[in-house]
Amino acid sequence: MDQQIIARFNDTIMHEAMRRYGISKDQIKPLDAFESFIYEFERESEGFILRIGHSFRKSEALMQGEVDWINYLARGGVSVARAIPSENGKLIEAIDDGQTGQFFVTAFIKAHGQKPWVTGWTSSRYENYGRLLGSMHALAVDYQPVPAWRRPEWNDVSLNFIELYLPESEVIAHQKYVSLMKHIHALPKDKTSYGLVHQDAHQNNFFINEDGTLTLFDFDDCAYSWFVNDIAIVLFYISMDAEELGFPDSVSFTHEFLIRFLRGYRQAYTLSPAWLKEIPAFLKLRELELYAVVHRDFQINGVEHWSPESFKQIPGFDINSDGHMWIANFMQNRKTRIEQGLPFIEYDFESLM
Repeated sequence: MDQQIIARFNDTIMHEAMRRYGISKDQIKPLDAFESFIYEFERESEGFILRIGHSFRKSEALMQGEVDWINYLARGGVSVARAIPSENGKLIEAIDDGQTGQFFVTAFIKAHGQKPWVTGWTSSRYENYGRLLGSMHALAVDYQPVPAWRRPEWNDVSLNFIELYLPESEVIAHQKYVSLMKHIHALPKDKTSYGLVHQDAHQNNFFINEDGTLTLFDFDDCAYSWFVNDIAIVLFYISMDAEELGFPDSVSFTHEFLIRFLRGYRQAYTLSPAWLKEIPAFLKLRELELYAVVHRDFQINGVEHWSPESFKQIPGFDINSDGHMWIANFMQNRKTRIEQGLPFIEYDFESLM
């Protein structure tokens, strides 16, 4: 999380947020979060999530666009955690931070079920995962937001993490990014392949219940992009867990996963198979974006090779944190792989067309 946001957050902000949603002290508890402050609370035995973000990251209009999109999907029958109003009937509550900025508070119904690594994965759940994403893309085709609430395009300056956060010393990574952007900018756009997408539908952002239903949440990064980008981001994160899921490597996992995932996806939406050949480009985009964000969150300049010994050199890095260890695994050999132009997953995606 941006250190400026952390510095401006305090108990006064927290208590005001709780007041506006009618939450008492004994009803709420903090949860782990990456870009916002997240809490869980209960009301009449029903679970909810409270999110407190800041205007440094998103404007009120953008957040209105987010909750409008979520509730549009919910009305369309997609399994998402819909937004609920405050005591004043607002879906967004703004609280001044006392330093010319604002914290924006939203609340959502808590998704039923558990994290996927608790419930476990099956072939049918991979299909359900694909069906969920396909259902969203099907509704995105005809979605028309309030113009003032329109979410950003995929290449909006606020989402350009490489130029915002990656040090100039990463010369080759910047060159690779420029080349990649030329390719992506040249891709065609039409309503059947491009629209509002979740853009972060990884395993931390949904629960699976007993019947295998996935409920998606955390639409904070939703933006206009190619539907295949949404698919690539799903693959990017879940492939990092290939060994934990019982596969020898990400390539063998990718084959098994995408066959099942795309089977479910195609039951809900028909995307031209020709788009599958663009998955490597979008995998590379997310790889570079995450590489830049890690540079933002940790002072890692000079750390060429990530290893248990190098952790001690990185301010704020907690070797006992699961999230930080995931980052460490991602960063191992990452600089070398990026500079050598190696694909994130060495798989023939056109074989699935």
